[in-house]
Amino acid sequence: MIIRTNLVNIAEKTIFPAQITINNGKIHSIEKLEKNTDSTKEIKSYALCGFVDAHIHIESSMLVPSKFAQMAVVHGTVATVSDPHEIANVMGMEGVEFMVNDGNKVPFNFFFGAPSCVPATSFETAGATISVENIEKLMSQPHIKYLSEMMNYPAVLARNKEVMAKIAAAKKYGKPTDGHAPGLRGEDAKKYIEAGISTDHECFTAEEALDKLKYGMKIIIREGSAAKNFDALIGLLPEYYEKMMFCSDDKHPDDLIEGHINLLVKRAIKLGIDKFKVLQAACTNPVEHYNLEVGQLKEGDKADFIIVKDLENFEVLETYINGEIVAKNGEVFIKNVETTAINHFDVQPKKASDFEVKRAKVTANNKGMTQIPVIEALDGQLITNPVFVEIDDLTDKNGNLVSNLEKDILKMAVVNRYTSDAPVAISFIKNFGLEKGAIASCVAHDSHNIVAVGVTDEDLMKAVNLVIREKGGVSATSGDDEENQNQVLPLPVAGIMSLESGKIVGEKYAQIDKFAKTLMTNPITTKKLLAPFMTLSFMALLVIPSLKLSDKGLFDGSKFEFVKGWQV
Repeated sequence: MIIRTNLVNIAEKTIFPAQITINNGKIHSIEKLEKNTDSTKEIKSYALCGFVDAHIHIESSMLVPSKFAQMAVVHGTVATVSDPHEIANVMGMEGVEFMVNDGNKVPFNFFFGAPSCVPATSFETAGATISVENIEKLMSQPHIKYLSEMMNYPAVLARNKEVMAKIAAAKKYGKPTDGHAPGLRGEDAKKYIEAGISTDHECFTAEEALDKLKYGMKIIIREGSAAKNFDALIGLLPEYYEKMMFCSDDKHPDDLIEGHINLLVKRAIKLGIDKFKVLQAACTNPVEHYNLEVGQLKEGDKADFIIVKDLENFEVLETYINGEIVAKNGEVFIKNVETTAINHFDVQPKKASDFEVKRAKVTANNKGMTQIPVIEALDGQLITNPVFVEIDDLTDKNGNLVSNLEKDILKMAVVNRYTSDAPVAISFIKNFGLEKGAIASCVAHDSHNIVAVGVTDEDLMKAVNLVIREKGGVSATSGDDEENQNQVLPLPVAGIMSLESGKIVGEKYAQIDKFAKTLMTNPITTKKLLAPFMTLSFMALLVIPSLKLSDKGLFDGSKFEFVKGWQV
């Protein structure tokens, strides 16, 4: 195969007309053509290294890897650094193997890590455990490229024996360890990095990122469906481009239809940042840091590259992987493959009474309490704020704690999906803006229990039971009995992924997302959530400050302990 185009050499920071010859899946030769000849004047397109997502949980796309690949190649993504942490929390080693095996069925460069924190904490119920012995086994395998995000940063700072043994396993095999330490600064950041942590994708301010950069850490700019840190961090790229990468972390299927890393490249270029610096962060830095087998448009390399229309909008015309064209002008050539669902789901339908909370019980657990801690959800952030509300404002005439729409405070629940008779954990949350009904999801980082927010106990029951009926999924209910007022997107693979195509899942997700937003019309909500289901999925993520809810109770992520009086 011979391709004539303008070649973008990121390493040498040059662009020149070239003839690229591909043979047996590799770049056989690159011949520089003389400029301004009749043949080169006709060349309008540009060839460059394909984009690499430097940190992503494929599971958050609600697609299995083989279906995710079909979506990603359209946008010029040729590889992902993928943490199978989500399915591992549900299915353990079987889940990791499922992701690797399904990804291997299609022409795409999936590079998986060994999940370091399964379960993420001891303060929640997960479906599995990945031990030090499991990590050692995974690290010994050539296709496992790194130890994935070490979220238990308090244990790292304390030099916990088990955590340090996992990091030592990565060092033994010469593989990097990813970080996850939101808000960590100063000496604590230095100590965390010195333990052997090489990256962080959780920085939400430039000051925090600079603190970590100066201690030798590499910073990954994240722009996902819920957590969006591009604007806060992109100003650092011109100076620190050699130590920065791009990632999406968690990206829902409707957003993946719109674009991927290509959108971040386009935004950065429009800000006036040097194109070669941007492309180094998007294309080559991840390959070098994680030692990935991804071609870099050099003779002898795998033929992994993309053709774009121009270097401003980065409209992807063609994507090649292993010399095979996998996408052209939006059309995908990756074929569907057979995949069988695996799952771990053991919970019976709930009653409305399961979501009741008696004021007397709460006050008895915390004598003298007059205020209730409430989670304040923040649009575009994984972190939350703690706010405190008078208990009288959330108490009805029967002595039950209930939602208060006048203050935009709703009841929140987490239902253990692994133990059928476990009690439901209850708390309260602000900023979801529901005026009626409820939403629920089994995509709930990190243990993927069922998380729900609703106006009444009956609404919560309906939304949760829709998820239980499908053994995993996302749901929304208006609280009415009409069928079209109760919607659910089934996710039969581990309760968090679908077997359908990205287009179908994306359309179904967009539909239920739109329906949920019709319920979120409370006029006093200060800032509407752009991605309510994605935000909801992180309200049980205990390793991100401040207040979060697990199936065991309300948790203070800043202190790493349960809130007194709110433990199940």
